[in-house]
Amino acid sequence: MAKIGIIGAGQVGASCAFALAQAGVAEEIALADIKTEKAAGEALDIAHGVPLLPAVRVTGGGYAEIDGADVVVMTAGANQAPNETRRDLLLKNLSVMQDAAREIARRAPACVLLVVTNPVDALTRAALAQTGFSPERVLGSGTVLDSQRLRFMLSEHTGVDARSIHAYVLGEHGDSELPAWSTVSIAGMTLEEYCRDCGGCDAHLPGRMREAFDENVRHVANAIIARKGATFYAIAVAVRRICEAIVRDEHSILTVSSLLRGEYGISDVCLSLPCVVGRAGVLRRIAVNLAEDELAALRASADAVRAMDVRARAWKYARQGVM
Repeated sequence: MAKIGIIGAGQVGASCAFALAQAGVAEEIALADIKTEKAAGEALDIAHGVPLLPAVRVTGGGYAEIDGADVVVMTAGANQAPNETRRDLLLKNLSVMQDAAREIARRAPACVLLVVTNPVDALTRAALAQTGFSPERVLGSGTVLDSQRLRFMLSEHTGVDARSIHAYVLGEHGDSELPAWSTVSIAGMTLEEYCRDCGGCDAHLPGRMREAFDENVRHVANAIIARKGATFYAIAVAVRRICEAIVRDEHSILTVSSLLRGEYGISDVCLSLPCVVGRAGVLRRIAVNLAEDELAALRASADAVRAMDVRARAWKYARQGVM
């Protein structure tokens, strides 16, 4: 059993705490927020459900709550506003990450840090620099949620249970992300093979699904935000799944964001690839075979995230009076 600390008691952080409490993966879940009463209230609300849940202790308060945590989940930061890109969020959330990283390094020096705050790839890179942790121990939620959304979309179109569909979204968790269509697998068949074999499928269905990707995966968060103000349930489920893989040392393959070290010729940027995730964090990245157009899109995505990393470094130097 483990202690999981969550920084940020807003809608995402509280939903993550609730999902983790239901999963029974931790002995203790600790919510921390600069609004200590908000964190304490969310924790007490969840704790009142514990008699009907797997045994878990739920607490809330200030940063001291995360002392000695095995996993720390970073959710604090500004929410994405309607029609606001993740890049627009960067400067809002860099200072939040800087303050949190300092507390994480001091209070949970041996933890695995899972960054959820957006823009998650740039902030994962910033957290890596600011904590001084080894790259394996700092990962972002990346495109785990996007891959869930892709599988859901494919399920809706094909009528196959989403849990029986293997599909990855790679690269940035944002506008430059790419669906790895060449790796989609249903019963060991490619999407095109499945649709040909199905009999009930329109021959043009794979093409229509590709066209529907932007609306149903890449930009669907904007539609949700426009309707209800924020997205938090699905990412909470994704966070629960990642934490399960870490705490239980499952060696599960998940598309988390981590520091690339030459995969596909890309280095020194955090992007999502299929990764083996276990107790030590990212155990290794898997460079799957991509089509040439997918490889080009992945490299373009790396360039987009790298541009944000440069912006983050410029912000840091400006804060220090260097620029």
